Amino acid sequence: MTFPADKPALRSRMIELRRMAAESLPGAGDDLARNYPGAWLPAAGAAVAGYWPLTGEIDPRPLMKRLGDLGHPLCLPVVQGHGRPLLFRAWSAGDALERRPMGVMEPRDDRPALRPGLVLVPLLACDRSGNRLGFGKGYYDYTLAALRAAGQVRAIGLAFDCQVLATIPAERHDQALDGVVTQSGSMPFPAHPGAPDDRGMS
Repeated sequence: MTFPADKPALRSRMIELRRMAAESLPGAGDDLARNYPGAWLPAAGAAVAGYWPLTGEIDPRPLMKRLGDLGHPLCLPVVQGHGRPLLFRAWSAGDALERRPMGVMEPRDDRPALRPGLVLVPLLACDRSGNRLGFGKGYYDYTLAALRAAGQVRAIGLAFDCQVLATIPAERHDQALDGVVTQSGSMPFPAHPGAPDDRGMS
């Protein structure tokens, strides 16, 4: 399958591929949760940043439940404005969420902010070097740059198999992933030593 070389065209193509995958694989989030390698778990008690899925995104909630059951505090991203890192506020199953611009569901403002040791990252596409394609707003690039400057953090992309490409366009400011997990397996990116040995993608 041939993919466009420029980011805008590639985004449009990947939005459609992701939508079709979500419609045809309703149980992919459960498979992804089972595939998450135990060696990729954060330190005991470290917070995990997930996300509330938008239309077409693979569902991270089964994995978030697994990590929460292991004792990791969970948090969800809050958009603070263009050019600023995301803020992560504590979230537990059953907590009320508020719908914000672009349909994003966020924790209430009275929930405490947490600094995650593991960030589960949504995406449109990634490649086998860890480069990630999002919607172009840069929120996760700003966020991962700030978290990495402050200390160790692991960034793991969550995706359908069809979203993992051989290569995608990347720029200097783009923050790469440490690994990706799909409904079929997991893959670390060797250039980013936060991830352990490859379990392989089937």
